[in-house]
Amino acid sequence: MGAAKTAPTGYNCWFRPVRFAVPGHCRIVAGGQARAAPRRGQVFSGPSEFSIFSPYLRMTETAATRRARLVLGNWKMHGSLAENASLLAALRAADPASHCEIGVCVPFPYLAQASAALEGSAISWGAQDVSAQAKGAFTGEVSAGMLKEFGCRWALAGHSERRSLHGETDQQVADKASAALAAGLVPVVCVGESLSERESGQTLAVIARQLAPVLALGREAVAGMVLAYEPVWAIGTGLSATPEQAQEVHAAIRAALTELGAPEVRVLYGGSVKAANAASLFAMADIDGALVGGAALVAEEFLRIAAN
Repeated sequence: MGAAKTAPTGYNCWFRPVRFAVPGHCRIVAGGQARAAPRRGQVFSGPSEFSIFSPYLRMTETAATRRARLVLGNWKMHGSLAENASLLAALRAADPASHCEIGVCVPFPYLAQASAALEGSAISWGAQDVSAQAKGAFTGEVSAGMLKEFGCRWALAGHSERRSLHGETDQQVADKASAALAAGLVPVVCVGESLSERESGQTLAVIARQLAPVLALGREAVAGMVLAYEPVWAIGTGLSATPEQAQEVHAAIRAALTELGAPEVRVLYGGSVKAANAASLFAMADIDGALVGGAALVAEEFLRIAAN
């Protein structure tokens, strides 16, 4: 691993000290005191090893603790029965050993088709939204229990298009995630800043605000989720955050998860992900996969992303 790197004295990740605890090993407090260690930020060798250094925290994980890569496709409002049949058949025909864990989030009317086409395969499926309500007079809503009956594993919550076009609040997103969990689904909670927010230096503050009611659900709830960072300015624009820009935000999210006691939660990147840029994004320490939009509609491109 080379020479040990040390964190600058007094450096706090994001907005408060972050504690990393490894059972049976040491504990390091970023920006505070190092316990059971000769100096702050030391790289430890052994079954669990990690380092903390500027400009943000980075976990150096062993194979035993590495988070499995996940690539999810968000079809948005695209597809037809004929188009879907071809796409789903191509995905199912791919050798599972040739790609990481993959899934598709399809429009509500096509859940039965996805279930029938993918049942028994290595590919999971899910929905692009979920109601916070279990049942009742909520015209147009679809409950988590209904999604579960179609074999869904995933339910997106808080995608930027839902936040901006339908006025979903941070608390409503957390309520949807909670409802998904209660039905046995895995909520994929999306967060991200607008271009103006990034340009004004508010990125981390926006992410912290969006995550606050989700993290308030507690460690056990959050441990059952997947998070996705999707900068709004990169969704469907052809623009993409650089790997370093994405990693900075992912590291801040990871720090908050670690403070909560759920560092194992996977954090995906979304925003014009393509086969051409996937490898460089996945090389970042805290990017655990991708939430893919347009490229998920082309089987070959989607599988190439998942193969990185």
